[in-house]
Amino acid sequence: MYKKRKSDLMSRKSPTPTALRVADLSQTEPNAFALRPEAEALAQIAEELDLSALRKLSFSGSIKPLGKQDWQLDGKLGATVVQPCVVTLEPVTTRIDADITRRFIHDFELPDEEEVEMPEDDTTEPLGQWIDPAQVMIEALALEVPEYPRKGDAELGQMVHAEPGQKPMTDEDARPFAGLGALRDALKKDET
Repeated sequence: MYKKRKSDLMSRKSPTPTALRVADLSQTEPNAFALRPEAEALAQIAEELDLSALRKLSFSGSIKPLGKQDWQLDGKLGATVVQPCVVTLEPVTTRIDADITRRFIHDFELPDEEEVEMPEDDTTEPLGQWIDPAQVMIEALALEVPEYPRKGDAELGQMVHAEPGQKPMTDEDARPFAGLGALRDALKKDET
């Protein structure tokens, strides 16, 4: 994050083509928006989020007043993302459909401490001069993308390593109680 100069915050010029100036939003009716990025923007977002491809992306909804000074953005996010499978590296296509809510609060204060515990309400943000639905769309998409995409039937195999001349140790051998049954049987055999 970077800090904006006071002159930038007071500027009437939009920081991005999709940003909406809060002072210009209707106080009586919802302020509708609908975003459907073109191919070039999809490629840029896919690269930013480390996706193999971003086939479709749409975000539509409205921004409405929440009390006298605060605002609420409600939207529907739809996307089709392609990522490599964490097991096989084959492409995995995932459809994302999510309802998104963000509250922009006028008196929102960020703590001055370096380390801060995450609040339970992660939909609240400080209100600035602009609300950018495209920025909310990209942040929401980043949170909705699967962390570990897996092809339907892909399973992790068992890797077995050993030094030359040694018997490889399997996952079964590594279990702490795996050999107790054999030990019990050997002790019984010795007793008889």
